[in-house]
Amino acid sequence: MGYTAAMPARKKSPAKSPPTQAGLRRRIRALHLAGGTGQIARLAADARLSREDRQAVSAAAAATVRQLRQHAAPSLVERFLAEYRLSSKEGIALMCLAEALPRIPDSDTAQAFVLDKIVPSDWSRHLNRSSSVLVNASTWALMLSGKMLRDGDEDDDNDLLATLHALARRLGETALQAAVARAVGAFGQQFVLAETIEAALRRAADMQERGCLYSYDMLGEAACSQQQADDYHLAYSNAISALAAEAAGRPQAGIHERPGISVKLSALHPRYCLSQRRRVREELTARCLSLALLAKSAGIGFNLDAEESERLDLSLDVIEAVLSQPALAGWDGFGVAVQAYSQRAPAVIDWLCDLARRLDRRIMVRLVKGAYWDREIKRAQTLGLDGFPVFTHKCDTDVAYIACARKLLDMRESIYPQFATHNAHSIHAVLHLAGDTQGYELQRLHGMGMALHEQVRAANG
Repeated sequence: MGYTAAMPARKKSPAKSPPTQAGLRRRIRALHLAGGTGQIARLAADARLSREDRQAVSAAAAATVRQLRQHAAPSLVERFLAEYRLSSKEGIALMCLAEALPRIPDSDTAQAFVLDKIVPSDWSRHLNRSSSVLVNASTWALMLSGKMLRDGDEDDDNDLLATLHALARRLGETALQAAVARAVGAFGQQFVLAETIEAALRRAADMQERGCLYSYDMLGEAACSQQQADDYHLAYSNAISALAAEAAGRPQAGIHERPGISVKLSALHPRYCLSQRRRVREELTARCLSLALLAKSAGIGFNLDAEESERLDLSLDVIEAVLSQPALAGWDGFGVAVQAYSQRAPAVIDWLCDLARRLDRRIMVRLVKGAYWDREIKRAQTLGLDGFPVFTHKCDTDVAYIACARKLLDMRESIYPQFATHNAHSIHAVLHLAGDTQGYELQRLHGMGMALHEQVRAANG
């Protein structure tokens, strides 16, 4: 004879209502300086990778790297980067020159900048360490130039020697500036597709024939005057018009199968800062909307690049105001870049997904590691903040990237994920998480990671 055991009644906890947009924004702000090992543990749990999963990802990434080392011939720039790593003082000096020298308007300032970066560095420790003859020759030139351009010995009272040294220094400065400018130009050719959108489209034709697409952007970080902001707005408008003709040649292609445009909000307004919040909301929203409408009519994607952490909250204001416009209803071409090194990245993704669902549309999210790490760390230290807005260790950023990738892949009904990385492990983690499913893409910067992405594409179709 059976029986039923009497169980005490369990009180039902009230169902949790989904967070509001305001609640999600508060959560984003609360994570600004979160830090701590607890957050990394939560992110690792969110990634949901078992020991077997991690072993499979690591094995696939290692096999890819071994194959690349055996078969891929590195470019001259890659050989330079292999020797002068960004973890070295000399590598940082070279990158500073490559980034800033082309934008210095006068010769005297450019000359002083070159001297400031070349003279203090210890180039001799890189001598004859590269497998490239050209890299070793360049190291010799940098080393000798640094020695020649240093001030003469203070104890040297020989007027003739002092005069000759000063003459050599003046001649050397001019020659060195010209040589560095030429070298920077070579770096630019590696990482900059072309000087005009028309030339860029011509140069990109071969890659597009092979199934690769470009999201074009403009050189420069931010507008410092209204004139610069006007110039950038015009340049973006002209680029979108040129891309419209390119998109028209692909009438059967979807929005994700056509080239697109990437825009920096800081390029569109000279006072893009929290102290000008009301003005930015009105003026920048209108400018951004005009470009988004132009991109919609052109049938191309429109992506907003990520910027410094202090601008994130303001950026979200603009993104919500633009995307909520009825004129953009039914358009799936709006995109936002999210930086995985940010403590707030997972919460930002939740907010974007909620916004897309509320507006009943699908938006693109480009997940990147992050581009302003040095500046973020220095700014936090200068302000005496209690923590950092970004992860301070690369391994933590890698964990956050995988956790955010899992989140994006789970949101594909509202989000079209775009994974931008040049890291073999991160790429294989994304492929492992996605499995055999579709509805996402891998991205890279022009001039970087080409051999890696080509190999992955060939192996995975």
